[in-house]
Amino acid sequence: MRIHVLPGDSVAETFAAAGLDGETMVCRECLVDGDISGETLEEFWDLRANFIEVHYGGDPLEYRERVAYELERLLEAGPDDEVFLWFEYELFCQANMWFCLTLLKSTGAKVFRVMPTGLDPDKIWDGFGAMTADDLAGCFDERVEFTAADIDAACELWQAFRDRDAGRLLELGEYRSPAFPFLKEVCRAAAEIETRPQDIVNELLANGHTALEDVLHEFRKRAGVYGFGDLQVERLIHAASN
Repeated sequence: MRIHVLPGDSVAETFAAAGLDGETMVCRECLVDGDISGETLEEFWDLRANFIEVHYGGDPLEYRERVAYELERLLEAGPDDEVFLWFEYELFCQANMWFCLTLLKSTGAKVFRVMPTGLDPDKIWDGFGAMTADDLAGCFDERVEFTAADIDAACELWQAFRDRDAGRLLELGEYRSPAFPFLKEVCRAAAEIETRPQDIVNELLANGHTALEDVLHEFRKRAGVYGFGDLQVERLIHAASN
């Protein structure tokens, strides 16, 4: 079986038009934001559902059905399956991908990275957003298989990110593999996630940028590596006022 893991619903319609064989599932998480602790997977889901409810107004039952259960499908993969992780370069997608790889590690499935190829250097953090169905098919043709060492590295990256271990993240950022472009930049951003995004938003607000759209635009210019959307930036604006 072929399983395509898409980085969000916004890509799904275009992906469907690309005509690629296999089942699809969508990663609807934002693990770059909020509590990612928990001793067990069940506790992890409970903490995530609570975070989404408290900060984004999400329904816990809907979270279970549309997010947790969707991702748990990865645990059902086996040695005869091929899993294609369609994740972009920025930290938002990387954190989600590291988590997916930890779920896949023990399944024995062949796992591939499908990346947004052909982007201009100044638009590297834009991802698949503006791509056509033909563009996505071209990205698929250039997929890269994760080695066992790559998957081990992803598991270490996920653990270091969960622990907010800045030193370890910077060390892991030196790992080199075709499956992990821009890892050094992403790990540096991950190491500074507790301070840098808030500092940038605080500075923007102090300089007169008050509208969400304006702050988001300027934030992306300065720190597109985080991949934050309007919900994450809005949380930072709210935090600055408290």
